[in-house]
Amino acid sequence: MAKRPVALITGASTGFGAAIATRLADEGYDLILLARRLEKLQALAEQLPVSSHLIACDLREQEAVRAAIAAIPAEFADIDVLINNAGLALGLEPAHRADWQDWQQMIDTNCTALALMTRLILPGMVERQKGHLVMMGSIAGAYAYPGGNAYGATKAFVEQFARNLRADLLGTGIRVTNIEPGLVGGSEFSLVRFKGDVEKAATVYKGANALQPEDIAESVAWALKQPKHVNINSIEIMPVSQAHGPLAIHRKT
Repeated sequence: MAKRPVALITGASTGFGAAIATRLADEGYDLILLARRLEKLQALAEQLPVSSHLIACDLREQEAVRAAIAAIPAEFADIDVLINNAGLALGLEPAHRADWQDWQQMIDTNCTALALMTRLILPGMVERQKGHLVMMGSIAGAYAYPGGNAYGATKAFVEQFARNLRADLLGTGIRVTNIEPGLVGGSEFSLVRFKGDVEKAATVYKGANALQPEDIAESVAWALKQPKHVNINSIEIMPVSQAHGPLAIHRKT
């Protein structure tokens, strides 16, 4: 019996990560599921029809991450797909009133942790001459909006990092895809952004018919299923209810 491919998903316990795990399990992937909350990872793994290896750690704790990756069991060690999904937005204040700790956490998670995970997994892919790196970017990396400040900048980093990886990996057979969602409900994204304010988080999606995590998971699965000579550089995906906004103009009264 042929060995099933292995996908490592960060931020796997809820939202995009859980939906991607469910979708890739349907595609026959064994899974390495990484997130901070072990109980949520366990609950997810129990629902999946494939083998799972669970890693409960905070991606900002670099030594713990290194140790966890080094300790992956042999049957999961040859990672075919890395889904760099973990990330967050904090606050929506203008830059001059933003909380520096919020900025620091976004940079540490969305940029530094993503880069470290890529650096840890990539050498094995290069050695095997196969693999697929999937980054979870955002339309915020391309389109500025009030209050987006550091969050948008972190997602611009993800976009440019993915492009530069493609340049470095030419000739290795490894593919790199940046997924760039717009407005997506059904996750903890806005609840985290507004630090547990349920009412404020709900207003973001009210009447919007937003995308759902399953839509993002489907875009990931589609990119992975393309023929090996095809690389999907990026997928920008918005709900029909969302569009590019007009340029802002401040007018004196």
